[in-house]
Amino acid sequence: MDRDLWSGLAVFAAIVEAGSFARAATRLGLSASALSHAMRSLETKIGVRLLDRTTRSLAPTPAGEALLLRLKPAIDSVEAALGDLDGDRGRPVGRIRVSAHRPAALYAILPRLADFARAYPGVAVELVVEDGLVDIVADRFDCGVQHAMTLQADMISVPISGPVPLVYVASPIYLAGRLPPAAPDDLEAHRCLCYRHTSSGIVHRWEFERDGRAFERAIRGDFVTNDVDVMRDAAVGGLGIACLPLPHAERQLADGTLVEVLAGWATTLPPNHLYYPSRRQPTVAFRAFVDAMRF
Repeated sequence: MDRDLWSGLAVFAAIVEAGSFARAATRLGLSASALSHAMRSLETKIGVRLLDRTTRSLAPTPAGEALLLRLKPAIDSVEAALGDLDGDRGRPVGRIRVSAHRPAALYAILPRLADFARAYPGVAVELVVEDGLVDIVADRFDCGVQHAMTLQADMISVPISGPVPLVYVASPIYLAGRLPPAAPDDLEAHRCLCYRHTSSGIVHRWEFERDGRAFERAIRGDFVTNDVDVMRDAAVGGLGIACLPLPHAERQLADGTLVEVLAGWATTLPPNHLYYPSRRQPTVAFRAFVDAMRF
């Protein structure tokens, strides 16, 4: 293959993955003008426009999308081969791109990254926090993290945490002068803070479990957000009662800015799982990352 053509294709894939010429230039250690010149040369050589560009954004054209679908497995294969060579030399290198929802990013992944960085200084990790559903293949992530294991058949999953307890919380500010709820029916008399799922747009139904009986209930949201940090901080500020993953509220429960309500009624989320396509050829660096994250 024409060496310049292959170089241009690699640049094209990097630009789409990064979402801009500037970010791709930073990752590749080149100037944005050099990447722009490489893209113009590539499109001229093959006679097809691959990118639609404006002053604010870029996106692959339909022809570019079709090319990427064929191009990505080849790039992954080359990266895997190079990663194995580095592994043979005893120094895994490369970049691992991870998509994770916020609680998993904060409490399952971040605590392990310092040890991983010390063990594998040549491996860079890009952690993208996204609470909605993500197509990790189309968005060129190496792996994703989620609770529910309703994955496609071609995905491999690895547990990276145990089950995650939920907790119902409110601030002493909110509860002052109010009778705390003792059972789910009591929530009708309270302000409730609810979470809207980014991908589906559905407001999360609160889940309860008591004496072996589990049920869920649609809660009137006096405040609704799609960000778990905002929901927690709203509860701390006295806006109402929230349902949170326990790790996301532990510090506030310890310092007294939040207190538990409905004790004994909260249920538990399934373990967090890291998942990736079974058809990908894992590099030495990626295998090391998966092992470091494994619960």
